[in-house]
Amino acid sequence: MSEQPRRGRQQGKPYRRPKKDPVRMLAFDALRAVDERDAYANLVLPPLLRKAREKGDFDGRDAALATELVYGTLRRQGTYDAIVAACVDRPLREVDPPVLDVLNLGAHQLLGTRIPTHAAVSATVDLARIVLGDGRAKFVNAVLRKISRHDLDTWIEQVAPPYDEDAEDHLAVVHSHPRWIVSALWDSLGGGRAGIEDLLEADNERPEVTLVARPGRATADEILGALGEGTALPGRWSPYAVRLSEGGEPGAVDAVREGRAGVQDEGSQLVALALANAPLDGPDRAWLDGCAGPGGKAAMLAGLAAARGAVLLASEKQPHRAGLVAKALAGNPGPYQVVAADGTRPPWRPGTFDRVLVDVPCTGLGALRRRPEARWRRRPSDLDGFAPLQRGLLRTALDSVRVGGVVGYATCSPHLAETRVVVDDVLKQQDAELVDARPLLPGVPALGDGPDVQLWPHLHGTDAMYLALIRRTG
Repeated sequence: MSEQPRRGRQQGKPYRRPKKDPVRMLAFDALRAVDERDAYANLVLPPLLRKAREKGDFDGRDAALATELVYGTLRRQGTYDAIVAACVDRPLREVDPPVLDVLNLGAHQLLGTRIPTHAAVSATVDLARIVLGDGRAKFVNAVLRKISRHDLDTWIEQVAPPYDEDAEDHLAVVHSHPRWIVSALWDSLGGGRAGIEDLLEADNERPEVTLVARPGRATADEILGALGEGTALPGRWSPYAVRLSEGGEPGAVDAVREGRAGVQDEGSQLVALALANAPLDGPDRAWLDGCAGPGGKAAMLAGLAAARGAVLLASEKQPHRAGLVAKALAGNPGPYQVVAADGTRPPWRPGTFDRVLVDVPCTGLGALRRRPEARWRRRPSDLDGFAPLQRGLLRTALDSVRVGGVVGYATCSPHLAETRVVVDDVLKQQDAELVDARPLLPGVPALGDGPDVQLWPHLHGTDAMYLALIRRTG
């Protein structure tokens, strides 16, 4: 397939100026930002959409299509890479990244949407002519026409190894996850083929937008009443959760604009609630969120603490994230304090707190629904980088709580190296015992054998949050 630039007329046909499509241009710009700057789509896309609306280029349907093109392409990148690789005459690593972005964007339109074939090819080739030039647009056109010969199921049959020969590689191609992540998720989940396939499929679905009514400042019923019937539903498990219908805009909710509510996955809400409701012997006056940024769990804990006459200290190492925590807690009905401090070298005395939460930095493999690009960015070696910090934060949390107090160790990753392995290692060196967390998540099914809890997208509709509750005994 030639990539030589086209000059003037070709075979007597007049040159056609490519039609500039603002939806596909925006989608391409977002994909390039994700690749070039290691940006996250959920941070890049909103300002691009806002700018397009301000220019008058977009309406609601355009914004929805652009969002689907970006997230759909990122979620299915592994599958589309395998298909594109079968249609080009060189190793995929030799295809320039901008060209591959355009090809995957076209592949998603052809194989993952209802856009007619001719429109998907034509619009993507026009995009290629604008952003890549005529020569490489010819290459894009040839590859997309090959892709268009089959539907997605047929392509998967051709490019994915049979399950019986290599189960993990088969699942990696079919469900568009790196092989090492498939293996790690399967180890943590356990069970057979059905469960892991359900989990990987759930990772590729668009997650609901869930709001939290911050305790003492708003209620779920208030938000549901303000939104009206048909636009929102109560949370499945958290009494503070409200699930927006598809297309719901959090910024349109008064309580969100006023800071009395926020966007927060229901799994994160359950972690905070479980720690707050864990049984204690003795006083219940001082609470700590030791990894508080950006402030969602801290805002919940602050409201719950205030209702009991307790005080929350929210600590966050990064000053700019500590600022976000302060913003989330502004207006809390009771006293609280926000500090910028390193949780592994805390400025407070040992044994100060009755309850401590450490939602530790991790690989984020539990939130791949929301950040699909993270699956392509993470490497197994990242686990080694997080391990010392996770252990250090948990040790300090256990030092910071009084005897009889409770620590909640949480991660937004189900990887065993970030969950049970960390907890087991630290408990070997501390006078502490696990508390059964399952009764503290009332009504939530499929919580396993305990005493720790692992939530799952396909079972609970939440991010894959992990929680271990630990009581200090000496």
